Amino acid sequence: MDFLMSGVAACGACVFTNPLEVVKTRMQLQGELKAPGTYQRHYRNVFHAFFTIGRVDGLAALQKGLAPALLYQFLMNGIRLGTYGLADSSGYLHTTEGTLSPVRSAATGALAGVMGAYLGSPIYMVKTHLQAQAASEIAVGHQYRHQGMFQALTEIGQKHGLVGLWRGALGSLPRVAVGSSTQLCTFSSTKDLLSQWEIFPPQSWKVALAAAMVSGIAVVLAMTPFDVASTRLYNQPTDVQGKGLMYRGILDALLQTARTEGIFGMYKGIGASYFRLGPHTILSLFFWDQLRFLYHTYTK
Repeated sequence: MDFLMSGVAACGACVFTNPLEVVKTRMQLQGELKAPGTYQRHYRNVFHAFFTIGRVDGLAALQKGLAPALLYQFLMNGIRLGTYGLADSSGYLHTTEGTLSPVRSAATGALAGVMGAYLGSPIYMVKTHLQAQAASEIAVGHQYRHQGMFQALTEIGQKHGLVGLWRGALGSLPRVAVGSSTQLCTFSSTKDLLSQWEIFPPQSWKVALAAAMVSGIAVVLAMTPFDVASTRLYNQPTDVQGKGLMYRGILDALLQTARTEGIFGMYKGIGASYFRLGPHTILSLFFWDQLRFLYHTYTK
């Protein structure tokens, strides 16, 4: 039940934040491996990107990749939050004195995130391809021409086999390990502190909401460089064997980006990441916390 509630909570958040994921993906691919000022900026900021995509590609394009996004969120966060919830319920995350252990919390969050992300990697890759697809006048990054999630998975599987489907999976693991450990550790620690300080009434939904807001800021700062590199790894063109033509791995992607685009290149799309990750973190953790509370309340 922990796994099911975690997946449902993540999907609920995803419906609201997927348009921001589309914007974030395109801003991260804009000016890929080009020095600042040497390319046309189709998307000047988050709000301009929303307007441009809606005007050129149509409003429906803001929900591109929704099907794989929902499936990925259910798989990845069902495993991630479900595993973390089980560890929390079993008392593993707390010391003998009953206080939360930051080290155990971060390690469990990272491990749970890596498990979920690796299993859901083919879905995330297809989601990235679909969200990057755009009309030629505002296209950024390599353009795959998939018709939908199942067609894309079938085509990649037939051309490149299982290796092709899991291309970029290892590169996504640092992103998820950093993001997941930061998110779950800061969420649990902040929630613990707020409960100890008695700022809000006991079991109030405001405790989970405030903890999720703090967690969202920490995640964006820690994860954005890895997120940029991961998006580019997934979206790069491939040779006939399915091997990426632009980057050898996550470290190569980070180094090439920093070298050609500067430090700000590694934080491309941070505005979209904040607007997307902030609400997504808040909504998914809030839904997860409330679903668990309701389940444990009514099944006693």
